[in-house]
Amino acid sequence: MAQLQAYREQQSEEQQKLKERMGKIKHKIAIISGKGGVGKSTVTVNLASAFAAKGFKVGVLDADIHGPSVPRLLGLEGQHVKYGPPGAFPVDGPLGMKVMSIDFFLSEEMPTIWRGPLKMRAIRQFLVEIVWGELDFLFIDLPPGTGDEPLSIAQLLPEMDGVVIVTMPTGLSSSIVKKAITFAERMNMPIIGVVENMSGFICPHCGVKTEIFQSGGGEKMAKDTHVPFLGSIPIDPKISVESDKGHPFVIADKDSAATKAFVEIVDKVEVFLKK
Repeated sequence: MAQLQAYREQQSEEQQKLKERMGKIKHKIAIISGKGGVGKSTVTVNLASAFAAKGFKVGVLDADIHGPSVPRLLGLEGQHVKYGPPGAFPVDGPLGMKVMSIDFFLSEEMPTIWRGPLKMRAIRQFLVEIVWGELDFLFIDLPPGTGDEPLSIAQLLPEMDGVVIVTMPTGLSSSIVKKAITFAERMNMPIIGVVENMSGFICPHCGVKTEIFQSGGGEKMAKDTHVPFLGSIPIDPKISVESDKGHPFVIADKDSAATKAFVEIVDKVEVFLKK
């Protein structure tokens, strides 16, 4: 009986701490997709970078426990979390962003071989134990699917401002990503809208657009599921090059077609949050 009481007190204390930590963050936005390989992490870091470039205080939580990629995309590989009297502090990223990832606790070659309870505990600690401070935005990069990590975030942050759904133009991708939309609706997470990534290739020399994948799948999916369509991001080889260097493309190549398309998406996210 005493152990049960102690457990309840611990849970209550953690819940209060979570409320205090997250209460200092104005907007919390998750980026999700039912499918892997759609460029969800790239969308996350560029959304965060775009808002940071506007002068907002921004944090990025890499909630992908098994395949963290945010540190690589932001040029933060090999960095480690620092500790102080209030707790653990996120790593300082470009444009003043605060970044947290399981990658900061592991060596480069070390995989995370964890079952559900450990993953859920880690995500809770990222939210409760990390000293995020006062932020305008916290962008949360979630792994593919609708399993432990997305469910943990949905349950821990019922006040989530919204989710951005990322898909590719193909029908296969859209059919799988629809599950992420259903997941968000069932968890009462507001859907900001759908982003169609890798939507055609624009030749950097002649400007002609080539449909490498069939286009319009994301927009059709959004229409079929009655959720907003935020826009399409074309394929640009520079995105891959800059990402490998740890440079968000929205900052590194401001004049590209991909950046211009992305800026329109950012504007729509901002309009949604002002409603």
